[in-house]
Amino acid sequence: MSTTQGTTEGQIAKLRKTFAASLSGKVAQNVVAHSTFPDCTLNREVLQNTDHTFDVQLDDWAVTNQKSSGRCWLFALLNMLRVGTMKKMKVKQFEFSQNWLFFWDKFNRSDAFMTAMIQESDKDVGDRTVSFMLNDPISDGGQWDMAINLIRKHGLVPKYAYPESVSSSASRFMNVRLKELLRVSACEIRSAKSDADRAAIKDSRMADVWRLLCIHLGTPPEEFDLQYVDKDKNLVKRGKTTPADFAKEFVTVDYEDYVCLVNDPRNPYYKCYTVKYLQNVVGAKPVRYLNIPVEEMKQITHRMLKDKLPVWFGCDVGKNFYRKGGVWDLNIYQDQALYGISYGMSKADRLRHCQTLMTHAMLFTGVDENDSGEPRRWRVENSWGDSGGQKGFYVMNDNWFAEHMFEIAAPSIYLSGAMREALASPDTVCLPAWDPMGSLA
Repeated sequence: MSTTQGTTEGQIAKLRKTFAASLSGKVAQNVVAHSTFPDCTLNREVLQNTDHTFDVQLDDWAVTNQKSSGRCWLFALLNMLRVGTMKKMKVKQFEFSQNWLFFWDKFNRSDAFMTAMIQESDKDVGDRTVSFMLNDPISDGGQWDMAINLIRKHGLVPKYAYPESVSSSASRFMNVRLKELLRVSACEIRSAKSDADRAAIKDSRMADVWRLLCIHLGTPPEEFDLQYVDKDKNLVKRGKTTPADFAKEFVTVDYEDYVCLVNDPRNPYYKCYTVKYLQNVVGAKPVRYLNIPVEEMKQITHRMLKDKLPVWFGCDVGKNFYRKGGVWDLNIYQDQALYGISYGMSKADRLRHCQTLMTHAMLFTGVDENDSGEPRRWRVENSWGDSGGQKGFYVMNDNWFAEHMFEIAAPSIYLSGAMREALASPDTVCLPAWDPMGSLA
């Protein structure tokens, strides 16, 4: 087809004739017209060869449920932290309050957004950074480092001390109102004549943010009664405590020692990266990634699981995923065979051309090995309730890992010499705000 004109009527007639003569195309047309897509491309052989048993399986607890919200990054982290907390409290089941970190993320991120608007107030509203931030001033998603920022500043509480609300479990309408409030704040800040006026506007609008969040999510307590029944049915009464003291005593994971490892084949490995304005707490440590080859990411994940450590990770969750059966596999759907069309790009090109990015965070809780001791499938704890997979636990076949995994958090002891050297370097490459590595799980 010509590059200087649209598709002609003659070309359309040829396309029509070619498709009409294609038996496979007509059969596929009939199948798709009368079947639910993508179920009509589901690869039965993959399902038959995917088992839900594992050499290493850490979980013996029930899954959590983020419901109609985008809090997976918080759920995955808190699911990881609760493993040690349950042992220390001697309880069979426990959940931290996900709503607690959700409130403080919304509040701090609103503060960070207004601060950024002050810093960028001399830029035209059409500036790419300003436009990008205004397009989505706040969302439910986040990153590992952002969650750690919140725990450092605000501590943690049990779920009963700050329970779910309708808006924490279904955040859409709260977010609509909050985004409008933040855009109004940005407009006022950008219209102000002096730094003093901009600071006064920010203070006033942050009071509005506090009020809105308290109405939707509840007022976060300064202290709470710590009382629970352990697995031996003993009532444990600890009296009043603060969120900071509770986190200090009952979080057994040294999260300060964890490093965010990413696989971004567009950029050089063994270098550290950050993303402009990827921050939720003003003045806190920035999000910082160490870029490594995906095979080394896989090896670290494998070693951690064999050492009985669940692994927080981020991936492009929707790719090659059969939710009902709880399976990720590169060949789970045979859509290219159905269409008779071949397509595909490298992972790097998918990042460059907006075909992939990290969309969801979960927890690895198991691994199954082949006869050579190499991983062949991974057990995943999701936060979508217990209706999918095996009571909310899923299987990731190993062929999926390299193509759609983007990030894990790992203790520094698992890093190689090259990784440690890169991490120690003061040089950190700052990617623009719109870079896909700034995506929020």
